[in-house]
Amino acid sequence: MTQSTLTRSWIASANGHTDFPLHNLPMGVFSLDGSLPRSGVAIGDHIFDLEAALAAGLFEGQAKVAVEATLGGTLNTYFALGRSARVALRERLIELLSEGSTLRGKIEAQGATLLPLAADCQLHLPAKIGDYTDFYVGIEHAKNVGKLFRPDNPLLPNYKYVPIGYHGRASTIRPSGVEVRRPKGQTLPAGQTEPSFGPCARLDYELELGIWIGQGNEMGDSIPVSEAGEHIAGFCLLNDWSARDIQAWEYQPLGPFLSKSFITTLSPWVVSAEALAPFRRAQPPRPEGDPQPLAYLLDPEDQANGALDIELEVLLLTQAMREQQLPAHRLGLSNSLNMYWTAAQLVTHHSVNGCQLQAGDLFGSGTLSGPQRSQLGSLLEITEGGKHPVELPSGEVRKFLEDGDEIILRARCVREGYASIGFGECRGTVVAAR
Repeated sequence: MTQSTLTRSWIASANGHTDFPLHNLPMGVFSLDGSLPRSGVAIGDHIFDLEAALAAGLFEGQAKVAVEATLGGTLNTYFALGRSARVALRERLIELLSEGSTLRGKIEAQGATLLPLAADCQLHLPAKIGDYTDFYVGIEHAKNVGKLFRPDNPLLPNYKYVPIGYHGRASTIRPSGVEVRRPKGQTLPAGQTEPSFGPCARLDYELELGIWIGQGNEMGDSIPVSEAGEHIAGFCLLNDWSARDIQAWEYQPLGPFLSKSFITTLSPWVVSAEALAPFRRAQPPRPEGDPQPLAYLLDPEDQANGALDIELEVLLLTQAMREQQLPAHRLGLSNSLNMYWTAAQLVTHHSVNGCQLQAGDLFGSGTLSGPQRSQLGSLLEITEGGKHPVELPSGEVRKFLEDGDEIILRARCVREGYASIGFGECRGTVVAAR
């Protein structure tokens, strides 16, 4: 069955849903009224409870194996099963939830299977994250940040040869909705020769795509780029919160540390590669004069079909805007096509030295700014380091984030003739340092 033939679900809210129509079916982990976390699928304004559906005898064969692997409150074991199990489960879910399903009555009679999404369910991280790596593959962001520090040489020589990345902190990754505590650290104030310690004054967000690893590799082995897509379990939104003043003092010579490790926020739903299949595109051609990837990173199929066309949006909602009942203000609208490297190339490069990737590992894409001012993915770029504040509908201005500010990330895939799908929101509100 293809997406174009599956136009409607018997769940009315799924039809035309901006994020979760029948064609998406992202996986996640939730709890209800203090219950233990368990796995579910977002469909319209509901969660389809996989554990309850399994108990009701709605799965068999490989789809049943896939659901059994989701038990226990994390999706790590499910991710490790790979694509075939994921496809089997997806096909069964489509069969169960499509308009005209012969099992609709059984599902509706078993009331615990279909739960209201918005008000009653708490969403959790979908997997236990063993390792987190943040890449730097948004070339427009890299150029913009480079210009602030190296106007004559914004990109370092290795950028167009190596998918740049650093190892982040998995212990402070949190799902959408968790507060963002303003971090403390060392900074070097302008005109001073010695650092001072205190709360970050230049707090920022970064608009990123998250990449969940499925099947891993043995230590010492590497994953060929032609096979790397099979090792990706799905995608989410990621906000790599950044303390710019702490970062500016600490990043030389080894890169980010305390300026990044205080929190990273994820959207809680895992959008599968199968749901994203209609929105795959050729990797945008490199500008004339740029080097081609080295052979281990170059695969014709990946270049022809390895990019994703995902619209990425950032909005800001301040406390004053809430009080004035103003809508969130858009700060940027970008696209995942601004990635200089494909997701498959990131998987291959990460493993090429024999590094072991494991199910539930997480990659961040790096900030995905576009070439236009309206497409920038951080305040550092929008304000040019604080030189040009953003004017808000409330009459406020922002150079960087203040306490009470909420950042909202959204994503949408749109293609004529296909149902659009989304990722759900990735939200975080800044609260004062302790």
